[in-house]
Amino acid sequence: MSSLRRSEGWTVHPSFVPNGPTTPVVLMWDDVGLTQLAGESPVAWQTPWAEFSNLQLVRFSKGMALFATTNGVRYCWRRGDLNDFEALREVVLAQDGQIEHRRRRAGILVVAVVVLAASLAGGIGALVNSGSSKSTELVDAKAINLTLKDLPAQWSAYPSTVVTPLSAIFPPSTQVVTSSTTPTTAPPKKSIWSRVSSLFQRCLGVSSAKDRVFGAAGQMPDYQVTSKVFSSPLGEYELASTSQYYATTTMVRRDTAEMSRSNFGSCFTTSNVALLKAAYGDAIPTKDEAVQWRPVTFVRGWSRGGVTSVTLPGLRPLHLVMVVATAGHYEVTLGALVAQWPGSASFLANLVNTLLSRMTSTTATPV
Repeated sequence: MSSLRRSEGWTVHPSFVPNGPTTPVVLMWDDVGLTQLAGESPVAWQTPWAEFSNLQLVRFSKGMALFATTNGVRYCWRRGDLNDFEALREVVLAQDGQIEHRRRRAGILVVAVVVLAASLAGGIGALVNSGSSKSTELVDAKAINLTLKDLPAQWSAYPSTVVTPLSAIFPPSTQVVTSSTTPTTAPPKKSIWSRVSSLFQRCLGVSSAKDRVFGAAGQMPDYQVTSKVFSSPLGEYELASTSQYYATTTMVRRDTAEMSRSNFGSCFTTSNVALLKAAYGDAIPTKDEAVQWRPVTFVRGWSRGGVTSVTLPGLRPLHLVMVVATAGHYEVTLGALVAQWPGSASFLANLVNTLLSRMTSTTATPV
C-alpha cells in the first residue's frame, strides 16, 4: 500500500451534504481511496477509488481540476496551482482515470477579458488595468455589483485565483478597466475575437462598423469593475456581475438603443457561449442557439437577457443566463450558470432588480 498523500488549497462543488462547506478543502489519498477534509472545522468524507466512476484529472496552465462521479453526483475539486499534480496523476492513472491537458493559451484568456470589457463598451477591447482610482464613480461602480449580502446563506465566493467556468468570460474582481487603458491592435481575422464578434453581428443583423457592442462604433467606459464569482452550496448556481460607468448618459442611451433590438438577448448569450466554449477548447456555435429572456422587474431602468443550455468538458449540462441592465450612467452585465431553468428565473430576476435599484440610487450602497 502506498503512503498517504496530503494536498491543501482545494475547493469542491457541489458540497457533499446540503449547505456543507466547499472551502477550504484538503485532499488525502493513497492507492485505496480518497479522503476529503472540508471547512474551517474539518468534516471528513472518505470513499474507496472503486466507488468512483468517470475519474478525470485536468491540467490547465495555472491550475488543475479533479472530476469524479459517485452515487450519481458529479463532483469537481479545483486548485489554482499545479502542486501535487504529478502525485495525483499517478493515482488517477492507476485507477484507469483520464488525464487531460488544456492549454488555456494567453491569447484566448486575453480575448475572454476583452470580450466582456468590450461587450458593452464596443471596439477592439482593452488590456486590463489593475490601477485603481478613488473617484466617486469608481466607488459607486464597485458598490453596484453583487456581493454575498445579496445571496442566500451558505453561498460562497471563489478566491480570485480559482478558475471557474464564469471566470473564462468575466474579468477578475481584482482588476479595473478604465477609459485610459491602452487599446490592443485588431486581432487576425481567424482569431477567437473575430469569430465571436462576427457571430454576434450576423445574429443581430448589424455591421461591424455600426456595432456598439463588439464593433468599431463602441466606446470605453470610464470604469469597469467585476464582482467575485459566487457559488451556491450544492453547486446549482454560479454567478458574477460586471458594472460599467460611462461619462455621459447619452453614451448609455446609444448602447441601449442597439441592445433594444428584439433578438439582442439571445445573440449576446450565444456569443458568450462561444467564448466559454473556446476557453474550454470546444467548437464554438455558428448560429444563434439561445432564446430571449426578459426578467420581470419593478425598478425603473432597462434590462434584456437570454438563456441557452451549455455542456462543458467534465461538467454536467448547465444553462447559461446573460442579462444586461442599463440606467443613467451605468451598464451592468449579470452572468449565471444554473442547473435548472426556468426554475431559477424568479431568483435571477430578483438579482436584476437589486442591481437596477443600485444603478438608479444616489449612493449605490449595497444593502
